[in-house]
Amino acid sequence: MTPSDPAPASARPGIGRLLVSCPDQPGIVAAVTAFLFERGANITHSDQYSSDPVGGGRFFLRMAFSLDGLADRLDALAAEFDARVGQRYAMEARFTDAARPKRISIFVSRYDHCLLDLLWRWQRGTLGVEVASVIANHDDLRPEVERFGVPFHHIPVTRETKPAAEAEQLRLLTGDAGTTGAGPGIDFVVLARYMQILSADLLDRLGRHGIPAINIHHSFLPAFAGAKPYDQAKRRGVKLIGATAHFVTADLDEGPIIEQDVVRVTHEATPADLTRWGADIERAVLSRAVRWQAEDRILLNGATTVVF
Repeated sequence: MTPSDPAPASARPGIGRLLVSCPDQPGIVAAVTAFLFERGANITHSDQYSSDPVGGGRFFLRMAFSLDGLADRLDALAAEFDARVGQRYAMEARFTDAARPKRISIFVSRYDHCLLDLLWRWQRGTLGVEVASVIANHDDLRPEVERFGVPFHHIPVTRETKPAAEAEQLRLLTGDAGTTGAGPGIDFVVLARYMQILSADLLDRLGRHGIPAINIHHSFLPAFAGAKPYDQAKRRGVKLIGATAHFVTADLDEGPIIEQDVVRVTHEATPADLTRWGADIERAVLSRAVRWQAEDRILLNGATTVVF
């Protein structure tokens, strides 16, 4: 091999990430670091958190490491880790390759501000994802999306057609409307002001494929859940309005919260003012949540999240 030849994948260093969640107990960090060291890995970053370090809470870990030939070794590494460390500590553990961007599908209706912000950030390479598709229940935003070169799928949804529409959505996301499997490799779904409720059945099927969904809600949850939160905020005379990015569950607007932000308002603000100012917060909050999920920074802790 000449100096100009690329090194084979088995010889190239790669950056991996390890996410761990397990009951807290002594020895976890020592076991994890020893396992990586013994396999030639160099740990480059580590974050950890215990929900109750004294009373036996739950332990969370996010670790980044460099390892030669990572891309070819990842599956074997994960299996060996489970056998030698994971089972001993009752771990939920996941290895990922930082070089592979997460593939996402964006769901949208007619509001374009969150969608276009995500597409702009993706095009500039600051979001850490690959936008595989946009799925919409209205056709209005097709020209905007196609200008980015992203496949656009229009799937109308009515009360009568919702089961068939969700079956088609599932087929596009997984390649299979009825069984589990890798499908086309969508890692997660982003609801960018998608004004439809995902059914419990669709969420269950997505969960079986390992595909979480992230939603942006235009209020500082748990305040003003449901429809028209800016109108609710105006009626209550609040002095702060906000936005919340959260995981989607069958309970409307009650999924684990990932990120929130607020802006100060006054009594003079109209609902239109609140909507306009809130749109800026929605864009920022959703993009942070998407980037953190893409960077494997989010771990579930019951009904809440740990975000490293």
